[in-house]
Amino acid sequence: MKTIKAGIIGTGFIGPAHVEAARRLGFVEMVALCEANDDLARTKATALGIPKSYGSIAALLKDKEVEVIHNCTPNHIHFEISKKIMAAGKHVISEKPLAMTTKESRELVKLAKQTGVVNAIDFNYRYYPLVQEARDQVASGKLGDVFHATGSYTQDWLYLATDWNWRLVPQFSGKSRAVADVGSHWCDAIQFITGLKITKVLGDFQTIHKHRMKPKKEVETYSGKLLKPSDYEPVPIHTEDFASVLFQFSNGAHGSFSVSQCFAGRKNRLFYELAGSKKSLVWDQERPNELWIGYREKPNELLIKDPSLLSPVARTYAHYPGGHPEAYPDGLKNFLLRVYSYIAGKEKRPDFSTFQDGHDELAICEAILASSKSKRWESVKY
Repeated sequence: MKTIKAGIIGTGFIGPAHVEAARRLGFVEMVALCEANDDLARTKATALGIPKSYGSIAALLKDKEVEVIHNCTPNHIHFEISKKIMAAGKHVISEKPLAMTTKESRELVKLAKQTGVVNAIDFNYRYYPLVQEARDQVASGKLGDVFHATGSYTQDWLYLATDWNWRLVPQFSGKSRAVADVGSHWCDAIQFITGLKITKVLGDFQTIHKHRMKPKKEVETYSGKLLKPSDYEPVPIHTEDFASVLFQFSNGAHGSFSVSQCFAGRKNRLFYELAGSKKSLVWDQERPNELWIGYREKPNELLIKDPSLLSPVARTYAHYPGGHPEAYPDGLKNFLLRVYSYIAGKEKRPDFSTFQDGHDELAICEAILASSKSKRWESVKY
């Protein structure tokens, strides 16, 4: 297989994770990095061992060696950057959200079809071996009819009123925060597993910290010392810390989930329970190598990730023997493996989340946001 050369824009938390995962594939070379200015780009490129650095997107797009670009920038510039990447005829792998609104995401889906470039969006939880196993249990009929689904996505990184991040600012993150940031992952995972669409929603939002204490300077400035009260300024918060959502599937089944970024002790817990007419399935992202299987007529089971015990489809997502855990970095690697295998022509159809999936999640989030304001059920307008 020929080596595919890629570039990346944005090097916060997720950017380096993309670089590492792409390198693990063996046939992808990260050759270029783009940041906000030349100095920062050079510093980041050196740290990540990437040979070329660019201080502008226009300069990166002129690099004929780069075939694929990873868009790992903050939310509010995903739309414009992805448009420019596709207009330059390069394949694009975007972080979520695809855009800030469904108007923008529809335009990106349309442009992707017009340009013919490969387009992908990182809903990485799809690519865990036991999430694939759950999907196969549904698709093969082993779960039976879907009765209902429940779950949550809980974190504690914004637990304190002094916790601050750019995602708290609607201008940069969007009008919804907890639902759009992590609830979108939950919705994508449950739709992927069940093969059903969420068609109606009823959402209720709560802002726990009505004001947060924003550091007056960049947090890095305070490295090595405790911040004093005078180092902060109070800022009003207009996005949700917690949300609870009722929903209806396209088959008429119902469900519910909650999201919280103020849940002490939960670091990044995507959790779902799926009830079927033959069995039920439960999975917890903080215990990703265990799938609980519930029965009425016999003892319950705990399936530990082991390629020899998984379905043929799920087995291809498990790269290590039983007893060797696989988790977040491996899910991202599995996602990129499917994208790059398709780009390389090894796979004949796109077996990964595309811009259409990114648009669908924005549609769900917009309906939940609308419902939180109207206090009524709202239909999802895909």
